[in-house]
Amino acid sequence: MHDDDRLPLRAPIALLTALLSWSAQAGVQPQCPGDLDGDAVPDRFLPGGAPNPSFRENVACMHLTAGDGYVTMADGRPMYIFGFKDVTGVPSAQVMSAGEMGASFPAPTIAVDEGAEFYLSLTNVGMVNRPDLFDPHSVHWHGFPQASAVFDGMPEGGVAINMGSTLTYYYRVHDVGTYMYHCHVEATEHMQMGMLGSLYVRPSQDKLPEGTLLGSFVHHAGYRYAYNDGDGSTRYDVDVPVQIGSFDPDFHDASESVQPLPFYLMRDRYPMLNGRGYPDTVRPGPMPPNAQNGGQLSQNVSTRVQAVQGERMLLRLSNLNVTRFYTLSALGLRLKVVGLHAKQLKGNTGADLSYVTGSVTLGGGESLDAIIDTTGTPPGAYPLYATELNYLNNDTEEYGGMMTEIVVTPAP
Repeated sequence: MHDDDRLPLRAPIALLTALLSWSAQAGVQPQCPGDLDGDAVPDRFLPGGAPNPSFRENVACMHLTAGDGYVTMADGRPMYIFGFKDVTGVPSAQVMSAGEMGASFPAPTIAVDEGAEFYLSLTNVGMVNRPDLFDPHSVHWHGFPQASAVFDGMPEGGVAINMGSTLTYYYRVHDVGTYMYHCHVEATEHMQMGMLGSLYVRPSQDKLPEGTLLGSFVHHAGYRYAYNDGDGSTRYDVDVPVQIGSFDPDFHDASESVQPLPFYLMRDRYPMLNGRGYPDTVRPGPMPPNAQNGGQLSQNVSTRVQAVQGERMLLRLSNLNVTRFYTLSALGLRLKVVGLHAKQLKGNTGADLSYVTGSVTLGGGESLDAIIDTTGTPPGAYPLYATELNYLNNDTEEYGGMMTEIVVTPAP
């Protein structure tokens, strides 16, 4: 489809922007205890320097917007998406303009501590490229046991957020592990379009006093764990969220111009890790800005895994794809699976149910925690890749897709 064919959809953009700006102060109201200036960041002190009586140490806040934007596939093809953007720290009056065409893929990673009171605000900034759409959005913390259905993100039992409005979700974070989140309004469409992100909860065991005994294991400051294991078995040095997913370009093109295709016609042809196909997966830091969304960064999560020889790497794997199972293998390395679906692999009697394998398979909505111990591993680059060879491509471009590198550098 040529650019001229989309002009009727782009014409009302100025009107849409004006309407959203007009409603910005009324609709953008993030809730965050201790926040004095509406930027979703708790303020420890009052303007005069006195302690803020509303500040609480265990409160964590985050502010996301939901809208549209573009990413670039590894073969150079621009792809229209729906997505989330992190606007934490942005004043309320600027959130609507900051979020417009700001969708990122994958969605911003959410990491919180066990025991925190987590306030997650979501503002729907509308679809700038499709001003004829008025899709509501939500956040569904997949697999987390909610205290109230209203915060679950399911439109049938909760609240869907309309354009120009904000809802703050409240979570008392008490279950450790690797999760994921996504929009649950018109879920199949919105997830295919990119409204998917990694989410994990860090255990309180990380904060134990120096020298605490965990069985025969001695905890030291700076040690981190995947779970409250009680024996140090899930300790790691480097953790990396790896979101498995894929796009159907025909579905995205249809959503950009006219309407989505029937779901049964989905044929994903861009397999990705953290929203990138190889060789973009090994590029550190964010991808270059995409000109079609005003130069905003939209692919911020690198999948290049790096550790010093002797360190333990924790891969937080999740599959939010809506069409496929995927199998990943780390050539030359062994994966110790210590958690599945945000639960440590431990029996009711405390028996260790973790296992060592060369590959793992995940279906849609599943998560897995795997530790790679690089003790004795020769320095070098080890591929982490999909064992289904037809997923090692970027559409018709071969030698790409669902593959990255695990880099082990020499010990000092």
